[in-house]
Amino acid sequence: MHRRTPSPVAYIGVMVGAGTRDEQPEENGMAHYIEHCVFKGTSHHSARQIIHSIEGIGGEINAYTTKEETTFYAAILAEHVQLTLHLIAEMILQPTFKKEETDKERMVILDEIESYNDSPSELIYDDFESLVFDGSSLALPILGTRKTLRHISSKPDYPLQWMQTHYRPERMVVFCQGNVSPEKIFRLAEKEFGALSPIESPENPENPVPLFPSEHERSFKKHTHQVHAMLGGKAYPLGHENQLAMFLLNNILGGGSLNSRLNLSLRESRGLVYTVESTYTPLSDTGYWCVYWACDPEDYNLSLDLVQRELSKLRESPMSEAAVRKALEQLRGQLAISAQNQENSALAMAKSVLYHNEAPEWQQIFAKIEKTSPQKLFEVANDIFCAQNHYILTYK
Repeated sequence: MHRRTPSPVAYIGVMVGAGTRDEQPEENGMAHYIEHCVFKGTSHHSARQIIHSIEGIGGEINAYTTKEETTFYAAILAEHVQLTLHLIAEMILQPTFKKEETDKERMVILDEIESYNDSPSELIYDDFESLVFDGSSLALPILGTRKTLRHISSKPDYPLQWMQTHYRPERMVVFCQGNVSPEKIFRLAEKEFGALSPIESPENPENPVPLFPSEHERSFKKHTHQVHAMLGGKAYPLGHENQLAMFLLNNILGGGSLNSRLNLSLRESRGLVYTVESTYTPLSDTGYWCVYWACDPEDYNLSLDLVQRELSKLRESPMSEAAVRKALEQLRGQLAISAQNQENSALAMAKSVLYHNEAPEWQQIFAKIEKTSPQKLFEVANDIFCAQNHYILTYK
C-alpha cells in the first residue's frame, strides 16, 4: 500500500499480522523476541551493518510488537526507499539468529521487562488485559518472562520455525508514504516479496474469540506512593458497525484533551489526579475499553465514584445535539492534526489495509463518524459502560 505525499521524507516498512496472540504459553514473548533479534544479523549483513546502512544515510529504523502485529519500518529520504525496503526484507526473510548475538539481545529484553515493571502506569495495562482476557493468549504479556525467554532463545531454529509458520504473505503488508511514485513502490514490493507463497504446512488453529471471565476485580500490592487504578471492560472489535461511535464516545469521556469529562471532573474541578484517561482498543475479533488514573490512597474511593458517575451520566440520557456537534468539531480538528504526523499516518494506513484491505483518508473516516447521532452514542454507552461490564484492577 502506498500513499503519495509531497514530503521529501518517506516512511516505508512491513506490517505482519503476527503477535503475542499467536504464541503458546511456553513461547510467550516470541513475537517480540523476533522483532528484536532480526536486527542482530542476516545472511548478508551483521548487526552493525544493518544499523549503519540506515543511520548512515540519516534515516531511522524502528520496529514494534503488539498483541496482533509486528511491524518493521524506517524513516528515510525518499530517494533511499529501494535500499531501505531491501534491508527490511532481508531482515524478515533471512535472519540468522546467531546465538552470540541473540544472547546479548535477550539481556536487553530482560532489562526492558524490569524497566516496564518499574513503571506502574504502563504495567497496569498488561495486568488489565490479563484480567479481561484471562484464559486467552491475549492475556499474555508482549515482552514474555525470564523463563519463556530462556526457552525460546535456546536454539536458532525455534524462532525461525515460528516465523515460517506465522510470517505468511497473506498476513503481510508492505507500506510506504512519501514522495515516491506508486509504480516504484509496487515494483520494489514485488521484487522483494513476490517469490513468497503460502506455507503448505498445516495452519495453526484459529484463535478463538476470548470469553470475558467471571472475576471482575483484582488488586496487587505494589510499593508505590499512589494507588494506580483501571476500570473497563469488553468493547467492539475492528470493523464493527459501532466502532466509530465508540471511538467518539471514548474521546468525549477521557480522550487526550483537557476538556474531556473525566479530566474536568477529577483533575480540573477537584485536583485529585495528575493523569486520568480513557482508552478504546479494538482488536480483530474483540476489544476493550478502560479508564486509568492514579491518586493518593485516601482519594481512591472518591475518584472511583467520580469515574463511575461520569459513565452513568452517559447512560442515563442522550447528549444534546449541540454537545455532540461540539464533540464532532473537536474530533475533526484532532484527526486533521494527527494526519500531519506522517509516521502515525503510515502505520495507521498499514493496519487498515491488513484488516480491511483499504486505507481511507481521515476526511473519509470523519464523514462516517459525523453521522453519529446522540441516540447512537446513548445506545453504545448503555451497551458498553453498563455495570455488568466493569472490571477493576488496582495497585495499592
